[in-house]
Amino acid sequence: MGQRILVVEDDDGIAVPLVRTLSREGYEVERVAEGATAVSRALGDGFSLVVLDLGLPDIDGLDVCRQLRDEGFAGGIIILTARDGELDRVVGLDVGADDYIAKPFALAELLARLRALLRRSAAPLTPAAPATAESGASTGALAVDADARRVFSGDREVALSTKEFDLLELLDRNRGAVVTRERLMDEVWDENWFGSTKTLDVTIARLRQKLEDAGAEAHITTIRGVGFRLDDGAADA
Repeated sequence: MGQRILVVEDDDGIAVPLVRTLSREGYEVERVAEGATAVSRALGDGFSLVVLDLGLPDIDGLDVCRQLRDEGFAGGIIILTARDGELDRVVGLDVGADDYIAKPFALAELLARLRALLRRSAAPLTPAAPATAESGASTGALAVDADARRVFSGDREVALSTKEFDLLELLDRNRGAVVTRERLMDEVWDENWFGSTKTLDVTIARLRQKLEDAGAEAHITTIRGVGFRLDDGAADA
């Protein structure tokens, strides 16, 4: 069975050809037209990725995205919308989206970004035992299990989006050393990303907040003009 994708789009002229194309690519695709339905379906039925329109008839797509992340949805979210201003992009990323594609769009570009995101969306869909040093997790209060794509602060699991996990895992692999902005963009967003580097800052800010909320004994330090470093100790230490 192929990976499951939920298309949230009320415009038949966009949704029908998109669903047809994704199905031909081997994905298992479901389409819904309302935000409330999207939230319940995405949270309850093992979807790897959500393609989300913002202009929905019942709930704004930004609120759908926010609800999904607040409820722990760990799959990819691609926002698909006619709102193409930089502020709109930043707001979309700030509430938890992994990518943002403006209408009208080329299907080839959407497929390329979708494939890149799915390659990274390997988070388990069912609970597993907490990570340990024996399973390959990092030592210390903040444990990053790269194989299971899970993060723990002590015995508490931290729910992260795909991009948030990718950023943290790369920083954790180089814990205590500076990782440049260029390397983070190249390795986390890859060659299919054509947007602003503000995306990195927005995602880092969201990740910092999640680590702080989880009481993690690690924090991300900004090295101005260079990049970021993951240091041991709480942010206010």
